[in-house]
Amino acid sequence: MRYRVHSFITLIFFAFILISCEKIIIQPNESNQNIEDFEAAWERVNTVYPYLELKQINWDNIYLEYHPRAEQAHGDEIYTVLIEMLTELKDMHVHVKTEGGEYMPTYLMPRWIKDKYAFDPIVVRNYFDQELIITGEGRIEYGIISGNIGYIFMATFDEDYLINYFSEALDFVKNTKALILDIRHNNGGSYQNIEAVVSRFISSPLEKPEYYVLGELIDLPPFQPQGFFQYLNPMVVLINGVSYSSGDFFPDIMKQISTVTVVGDTTGGGSSGSTFSAPAEYKLPSGKTIFVGTTDLRRYDGLPWEWIGVAPDIRVPQTEEDISQGIDKQLEYAINFLK
Repeated sequence: MRYRVHSFITLIFFAFILISCEKIIIQPNESNQNIEDFEAAWERVNTVYPYLELKQINWDNIYLEYHPRAEQAHGDEIYTVLIEMLTELKDMHVHVKTEGGEYMPTYLMPRWIKDKYAFDPIVVRNYFDQELIITGEGRIEYGIISGNIGYIFMATFDEDYLINYFSEALDFVKNTKALILDIRHNNGGSYQNIEAVVSRFISSPLEKPEYYVLGELIDLPPFQPQGFFQYLNPMVVLINGVSYSSGDFFPDIMKQISTVTVVGDTTGGGSSGSTFSAPAEYKLPSGKTIFVGTTDLRRYDGLPWEWIGVAPDIRVPQTEEDISQGIDKQLEYAINFLK
C-alpha cells in the first residue's frame, strides 16, 4: 500500500514537471519577445523614416540607449520603452497601437499645444446673423457673414467628407464677393479631399510640390480645375498651430493662388505620411503595431514642412483668453480684410 501511494505521488510529480516543461517549450520567453519587438521597431524607423538626417537624430545611439531597457521590460512595460524610443523622433504621425486597439501618441508639437484652446467653432457662430449650416456629419459648416462674405469651416480632410459635401457648401456661397476658408484645428486627412477643394479655386493647372516615397521622387500630375464653376474672388484661408499634416499642405497650396491670403498663425508642421504601397502601419513580431511615416512631402520652396509648418501671409496671434471672452481675432481680421 505504501508503495502504491509513493508511486502515485511520483506520477503526479512527473506529470507536474512535464506540464511545466510544456509551458516553457510552448510559451515564448518574454524577454526575447520584447527584444524582437524592439529590434523590429528600431529597424523599421532606420529603414523608412525620412527625417533622421533632417532632425540630426543619431539612431544608432538611440539603439544603445533603449536596448537595455527592452531587455529588462516585463509585461506592458515594453510599450513604455517603444513609446519613449519613438518619441525621440518628435513626430505626431508616429504612434503605437495597443493590442486592445488604442492609439498611443508619442509626441505633441509645441504649436499644437499652444493653440489647442485658442479656437472654438461655437465662438465663430456668434459672428453670424443666421445659424451656420452644418453638414458632412458635423465636419463642414458654412454660411454668409454680413457684407456678403462667404464662410466655410472644414474640420478635417479625413475620409470622403469634402469630396461628398464641399460642392454643396461652395454652391451656397458662390455669389459672395469674398470667401473665408477656415481650417483651424484641421488635423489633416486624405490627399483626395484636398484635391476636391483646391480644384474649385483654380482656372488653370497648378503644379504640385516635390513628393518622396521611401526616398524616391514621385512625379505627381498637377491640380486641375474641376466642378461646375470656379470661385475666383478674393479669399482668406485661416490657419493655426493645430492645422496639421494635410492641414499644413493645404494652405501652402492655396498660397500659390493669387486671390488667396493666408491669415492666422503658423501650422503645426507634420509632413511625414504614407501610401498604400508604403504604409505607415507596421506589425511587430508579437503582433503589436507601430505607425511610422514613409513619405516626405515638401513645401513649394523645396523644404519639408516637418517641424517648420507653414507661416501665414499675415500673422494674427490668438489666445485661449481671447476665446474665453468670446473674441475670435483671426476671424475678425479676415472679415475686415475682405470688406
